[in-house]
Amino acid sequence: MWATLVFVAVELAAGIYAHSLALVSDAGHNFTDALALILAWIANYLESKPADEIKTYGYQRAGVLSAFVNALTLAALAAWILYESVGRLRQPEAVRQDIMIGVAALGVALNGGIMWALRTARRNDLNVRSAFVHMLGDALGSLAIVAGGVVMMYTGWLQVDPVLSMLIAGLIVWTAWDIIRESLNILLEGLPRGLKLNDVVGSMRAVEGVMDVHDLHIWSLGSSTHALSCHVLIADVPPSASDAVLRRLNGMLAERFHIAHTTVQFEHASCGLSGNGCVIPVGQERHHHH
Repeated sequence: MWATLVFVAVELAAGIYAHSLALVSDAGHNFTDALALILAWIANYLESKPADEIKTYGYQRAGVLSAFVNALTLAALAAWILYESVGRLRQPEAVRQDIMIGVAALGVALNGGIMWALRTARRNDLNVRSAFVHMLGDALGSLAIVAGGVVMMYTGWLQVDPVLSMLIAGLIVWTAWDIIRESLNILLEGLPRGLKLNDVVGSMRAVEGVMDVHDLHIWSLGSSTHALSCHVLIADVPPSASDAVLRRLNGMLAERFHIAHTTVQFEHASCGLSGNGCVIPVGQERHHHH
């Protein structure tokens, strides 16, 4: 991470000195990766902070909030790059291609080195694999700048610089959009990504002893912790039997949907509704006699 930050500073300075907007935007793009790592670290730290009397859920949302703010900043950065690029396309500026090629080549080397270090670990770990793909994207971005510098050297076609900048801005927006969508969903108490409400309801109704489920809410506290609250209709059974239903429900939710925080309120079907004349349902008597 420190290597990335140092490189960002070098690239930014070189970009300003060489009048290369592509280098400046690539510095911005590389900074987003360093920022993503820093944010992941902050989020980890905050998620491990215990809950207190005021923040009863702990500080899980803080990581999400910082990711959201970060993504908005990225979107603003991309907008600035696009604005500058359009100006450069109209009035091209001379660029020091030698510096542009040299610094971008350094970027290829840096990202290539990190990828080489990650090559064995990526097979089994999802996070490492996404970092690997990220580095590959950065390396390709730097390669494009090297190529652009060479093209400018031989053709004198100065528009290459702003065109590359626009492509990089596109990359930044693409990264930011995903983070904005994900974090907004969590902040607005939306259904966690990858979950379907009907699947959860269906699985809950299939649990032995559950007659119906309603008033169901599922939301995320942080990026990986999901919570659920609902009302569950069960037969008019003794508490020991309803406790077994609750254990089955919680076990299923934790295993199949990775939902660990659950609040389940039981509603008992009255004798008239259950239609079994207030007899404890078959299969539950054993619990009662013990």
